Amino acid sequence: MAKKREEESVKTDGWKDTFSDLMNLLLCFFVLLFASSSVDAEKFQQIAQSFANSFSILSGGQTGIGEGVLIASGASQLTELSEFYTELGKNEEGEADRITYAKLELEKEQLKESTEMSEDINQYLRDTGISDSVEVQATTHYVQLTLKGSLLFDSAKAELKPEAKELLEQVAGILAQYPDNIIQILGHTDNVPIVNDPLFTSNAVLSTYRALSVYEFLVDECGLSPNNLMHSGFGEYKPVADNSTAEGRAQNRRVEIKIYNSLSDYYE
Repeated sequence: MAKKREEESVKTDGWKDTFSDLMNLLLCFFVLLFASSSVDAEKFQQIAQSFANSFSILSGGQTGIGEGVLIASGASQLTELSEFYTELGKNEEGEADRITYAKLELEKEQLKESTEMSEDINQYLRDTGISDSVEVQATTHYVQLTLKGSLLFDSAKAELKPEAKELLEQVAGILAQYPDNIIQILGHTDNVPIVNDPLFTSNAVLSTYRALSVYEFLVDECGLSPNNLMHSGFGEYKPVADNSTAEGRAQNRRVEIKIYNSLSDYYE
């Protein structure tokens, strides 16, 4: 009689597969924490969300970082994980670099245009013999013409002097060359208080009326279009010199005319 076949023993080490998978997942998780230690919290949150949605590590799934290979396959995913994180950082930094480069290029073109405008204006001032009466300054966004208040107005007044009108007629010849540019007329005063004047109750009001006087003369008498002209007054609040001296106060009493270049949004 044949010997009875011995029963096969039951395997009891199946838990090792599950444990191995768990250790692989934990390893990936701690590598992620280590890699994220040198970045800010916002970037870490973005990466964590990306892993949760795409890789399902944090939500218990088994999808892979790439196609075809599961997280459960172990250390073979670590290289791909590192490459993913590195490329993420490169992409963000690269985008920031492109934005910075574009901004610098725009500013360079703006300054170039303003510089060319200022050179043309200075040549015009020399040709007309009024270069001593108008100060020219070029910035990234605009070219500024500064006229001394004493050349335009009597003390505490907003009515243009006769000689001021002759000067503004020459300035209008400059502004007429830029019909499509935004032009802003700004009035400024010193900090000496205005006393007992029913019309000009403050330096802010006086500076506004002075800017308006220049604006109306340029439009009504010189024929400039009001479509691109603006006017406002800043009173004593944007001094360029010390108001404690007579010389400083004289410098602060001024009218500025800003011609914004074509690449500017005309706001400082």
